[in-house]
Amino acid sequence: MLFGSTVINYIDRQTLSALAPFLKEQYHWTNTDFASILIAFRIAYTVGQSVNGRLLDRVGTRRGLSLTVGLYSAVAGLTALAQGIASFRVFRFLLGAAEAANWPGATKAVSEWFPARERGWAVALFDSGSAIGGAVAPFIVLYLYSAFGSWRPAFAITAALGFLWLAAWRRLYHAPEEHPRLSPEELEYIRRGRGPAPTFQAPRIAWLRLLRYRQTWGIMIGKGLLDPYWFLVAEWFALYLLSKGFRLEQSVLGFWAPFLGADLGNFAGGALSSFWIGRGMPVGRARRRVVVLFGPSILLLIPALFSSSYLLLILAFAYATFAYAACATILLSAPADVFDTRAVASVSGLSGTTAGCVTLISTYLTGVIADRISFQPVIIAASLAPCVATLAFVTLVRAPKRPDPQGLLLEF
Repeated sequence: MLFGSTVINYIDRQTLSALAPFLKEQYHWTNTDFASILIAFRIAYTVGQSVNGRLLDRVGTRRGLSLTVGLYSAVAGLTALAQGIASFRVFRFLLGAAEAANWPGATKAVSEWFPARERGWAVALFDSGSAIGGAVAPFIVLYLYSAFGSWRPAFAITAALGFLWLAAWRRLYHAPEEHPRLSPEELEYIRRGRGPAPTFQAPRIAWLRLLRYRQTWGIMIGKGLLDPYWFLVAEWFALYLLSKGFRLEQSVLGFWAPFLGADLGNFAGGALSSFWIGRGMPVGRARRRVVVLFGPSILLLIPALFSSSYLLLILAFAYATFAYAACATILLSAPADVFDTRAVASVSGLSGTTAGCVTLISTYLTGVIADRISFQPVIIAASLAPCVATLAFVTLVRAPKRPDPQGLLLEF
């Protein structure tokens, strides 16, 4: 179910990016104009990560995701009524506010259901939905655009997927303690690897308290410097290919390749860390080893940018996105690995807000630099940032030397 919500989340989000070449031509937008629409989404998404994280810790995973998926599906459908750049900004702002709940909610659900050894696989599975959604969106959207001769039905039809998911979620998802088909043995297995059951009363843990932990800062900085690369690919890759002289209709398989790389990378990060944990390695060390292995390797993208080979360019982006996704799985798992479940969504939300703030700046600069120079300086910067993210994560996200008096930090 979490995988499904992430796929739909990204289909709704990528509908605009897949249609960007047609919308830019129809409305005579510059790259800076298009960036302003993305920034409207990003502002709401940035604030929404922390706000929705607190909401989910308060009302619970089932109710919180029900509300937010219903909202963003409605907004995605209403985007078909947009009449110009101002209305696109409004609809994307509302979409970002609601879609921001997906990752804190999914991470919280994983913390409720999975012990540490299985958590990497669970995070890899739901997060791979972003790559799948990003990969299938161009095929779906371009087919609908071709079939109807207009971009508007693409928004309305893809939005309906969220309401189908919502009906299934309400029927199928329950916390382990409330699940009607969970055996006592399974519940005991989950509790042993998870800790005490979460409670959905008023939030008891303030953000300021969480910010006193260096582990919180390591997760925030790591995600904040890693995620802009993903949003560069997810939101700008079609326009980047166009700037290199490749039309989207002719290069749709190339557009798809980085998303396939991301999908494989999600499972590589989860599988490697779970393998090492299964062989007795502490959770924290196994997670850090994956980040050290893949984070700096995104630098391999830089030499490929100066090649005239389309195949080499696509393969380089596919590998870089593979490496990004392996690290992203670890960063997404980290709140559940490090903190008690009653703080997981809040820490996840704080890291998402940090990533959103950095991505806001990078999105604006991408539009300006692409218009005035080219995409190359942007891509070089996005390749360097994961090296700093790696350093921050492996330095700060370590097990405490003494027991945490607040009982928030886990032994990892």
